[in-house]
Amino acid sequence: MIVIVTGAAGFIGMHLSERLLGLGHAVVGVDDFNAYYPVALKEARAARLAAYERFGMVRLDVADAPAFEALAARVRPDLIVHLAAQAGVRYSLEQPFAYERANVAGHLSVLEACRQVGVIQLVYASSSSVYGDHPLGAEGFSETDPVNAPASLYAATKRSCELMSTAYSGLYGLRQTGLRFFTVYGPWGRPDMAYYGFAQKIMAGEPIEVFGEGRMARDFTYVDDIIDGIIGVIDHPAAEGENRIFNIGDSRPVGLMRMIEVLEQALGRTAEKRMRPMQPGDVTATFANVANLNRLCGYAPKVPIEEGLPRFVQWFQSFAS
Repeated sequence: MIVIVTGAAGFIGMHLSERLLGLGHAVVGVDDFNAYYPVALKEARAARLAAYERFGMVRLDVADAPAFEALAARVRPDLIVHLAAQAGVRYSLEQPFAYERANVAGHLSVLEACRQVGVIQLVYASSSSVYGDHPLGAEGFSETDPVNAPASLYAATKRSCELMSTAYSGLYGLRQTGLRFFTVYGPWGRPDMAYYGFAQKIMAGEPIEVFGEGRMARDFTYVDDIIDGIIGVIDHPAAEGENRIFNIGDSRPVGLMRMIEVLEQALGRTAEKRMRPMQPGDVTATFANVANLNRLCGYAPKVPIEEGLPRFVQWFQSFAS
């Protein structure tokens, strides 16, 4: 296939592009290399992908609808995987219009390109944040749970994208799959994520701020497991006119203090911890019920945090040196 991957210089985008290239597909990466976190890391990811003969990178803002449609018309992809977005819950409190443009306008731009160019299959990134902050049941968050009380603007924009996709599938027959990601981590990860920021501070001998007094829990999901799930939905496409939505996570929520403990062990250092209250927009816990994705493609996460975080640390120490 020929695949356009938006956000290809991002964390998940780079890993997905590598997997697709390894499977023999041609990949056109799209990224605007914005400065939300250090651009040098995005450039390093892009340089890694540039070594592949069947890869090309286009520096483009996905929210520039005419430019993205022109690219799609030129490439004529079999599939678009739309991962480009403005991430980060807390940053959405500071820069709300960045989320309106990157997430809402960007998603609409991709949908319009699919409609105008005739790209039938679209896989796109949603987020576990759409579930808001409500108590966890024994089975975790299910795709049928209410998603009408977002705790942040970021969550609201991701839910908006799901609704726009439902409208476009019904109107124009697009085959779409939305994936609600649950706290993805691993090598080449995002510096704005807690595990990455903690590693930086611990190695520098600086204290870490532990929000929610350490009582929060997250469904930490290793990036290779996430990529397995994305490939699974690509191999099992949606029906014509269908916008289906799946949770994609580890299905084993881990307490924040346990994550810090595993990170300390991997780094060989103890963190100085400063306990802080919950921040606006944060949720207490996340937990993915992945039964539907398992039934579709056999999705079964394999890497627990006790294996995944040491792999991240090995990369982090190499990359930082």
